Amino acid sequence: MDVPHKRTLPGELVAEFLGTLVLILFGVGVVAQVVTGKGLGDHDSIAWAWGLGVTFGVYVAARISGAHLNPAVTLALAAFKGFEWRKVVPYALAQTAGAFVAALVVRLAYADAIANVDPGHTIATQGIFSTLPGNGSLPISIGTAFIDQVIGTAILLFLVLAVTDMRNSAPVQWMAPFIIGLIVVAIGMAWGTNAGYAINPARDFGPRLASFLTGYSTAFQDQNGALYFWVPIVAPFIGGLLGAGAYVWLLERHLPEDDEPNEVGEVPSGEPHVHPQRATVS
Repeated sequence: MDVPHKRTLPGELVAEFLGTLVLILFGVGVVAQVVTGKGLGDHDSIAWAWGLGVTFGVYVAARISGAHLNPAVTLALAAFKGFEWRKVVPYALAQTAGAFVAALVVRLAYADAIANVDPGHTIATQGIFSTLPGNGSLPISIGTAFIDQVIGTAILLFLVLAVTDMRNSAPVQWMAPFIIGLIVVAIGMAWGTNAGYAINPARDFGPRLASFLTGYSTAFQDQNGALYFWVPIVAPFIGGLLGAGAYVWLLERHLPEDDEPNEVGEVPSGEPHVHPQRATVS
């Protein structure tokens, strides 16, 4: 008789690391291509590649860790959906490490192309790795960028909980990661101007640190020299809590009861009800 597989924290952390690594390989990679390659992509290709990166990252990690791939998601699920608080910091560190390593891979692969267009490693290509207010070119204030990140991450968490709740017509198992990726595509197309839609502290800080360690001395600043790195860390945490709270308080309590509901945030798996730590996203 087959023995049921027991999930362990180390296995979950490896899954979060690898899922986030996949996400960033596509996300940071496409920005590097657009910035350094003439005519090799535009804003739409960036939005789609980030969304597909989320989709593939979720497919990698969902059955092991739930594929949070985002510390803001992990915190929100601990606050509202029963995810174990003791796992929040380890998950966040694994996600950030995955983003950091993926950014180093992109930095190495695109080193010649970056040196060709920006040999001084200035603000001109800093946006390959981390976000900036107004994408480094528009006069957007830090306050506006902060609000933008709160809103974008709130949208992300609200919709992720909505599409993974089996009582709310969640997509079937194999479609759920794709739908979650489409959420990120839509956010990128609608909320990319003010702050580059980081909506994920690991996505921004990991690559930002990688760029700083590989020649970008201004990586923690914006184009005006102001300290900026904290914005795409703090604001997504706030936005994630607001979005998840809005779903729980305004919508979830009105849904019909189900004999065996999935844990909201979990990718529908077709399995009997599993433990409440499995949740998903970008």
